[in-house]
Amino acid sequence: MMDRTRGRLLVLAAALIFSAGGAGIKACALTPWQIASFRSGIAALVVWLLAAEARRNWSWRVVLAGLPYAATVLLFVLANRLTTSANTIFLQSTAPLYILLVAPWLLRERNRSIDIPVIALILGGLTLCFVGVEPPIRSAPNPVAGNILAVLSGVSWALTILALRWLGQGNGDHRGSAAAAVVSGNVTAFVIGLPLALPVLRGSAVDWTLLAGLGAVQLGLGYIYLTRAARHVPAFEMSVLLLLEPALNPVWALVAQGERPGPSALLGGGLILAATVLKTWADTRSRINGGGTSGS
Repeated sequence: MMDRTRGRLLVLAAALIFSAGGAGIKACALTPWQIASFRSGIAALVVWLLAAEARRNWSWRVVLAGLPYAATVLLFVLANRLTTSANTIFLQSTAPLYILLVAPWLLRERNRSIDIPVIALILGGLTLCFVGVEPPIRSAPNPVAGNILAVLSGVSWALTILALRWLGQGNGDHRGSAAAAVVSGNVTAFVIGLPLALPVLRGSAVDWTLLAGLGAVQLGLGYIYLTRAARHVPAFEMSVLLLLEPALNPVWALVAQGERPGPSALLGGGLILAATVLKTWADTRSRINGGGTSGS
């Protein structure tokens, strides 16, 4: 029981840490590419040092699985600097939609009738986030472009999940470590962003402190907490607890930048999150009852 309780607390801690990402990215005065590149470099080092599994079972599969993760962390930062934190996290949360669409071909996993309302909810939420685009503001100067990047981050996050599933399907030496893939992906993001991040011509002590926190704590430590909690907390319970992240993300942006997402974005985000809960609940129930696999 203590392991389960401790696991829940670790999930909540990870969600709380993750939720600060949008506000932290907006508050840092460094360029988007500097934040994206250096944040990933710091995170890679932290996970490598603190997670023993990140140093084992490296292979070409690990490097390949890290590529969509690299795209995700880069796109997340770029989107956050152009649109609201709420839209960024909500649109990234559309990942289950893309998993449902491609998993039957990539992983040969069948979808079920319950997936139809899930797809409908996510499409409805996605539409509302775009239909209700707010006018540009200081912390969200180009909402349309930012929303597009956020959707792409949802696609790349879906590919990341599929890649990690593929990685886990290997046998023996061919089975890679998810932690190693995260390190590989962050190193890739660091290398891709570095040419666009240099030269560094400005940056106060506050900016570098924020950047260190985004890399070491928000991305690195948050991931470590989550992987350790996964040993003790069921997947459905974990997914529900992790909803604390998209729930708090707009709150921190409101407190730090005065950013107020519109009603359409909030309603759309609610539909997307409801779809995530429904999908995870259905998958968990199917596994308990011995049903078939699903697309996520």
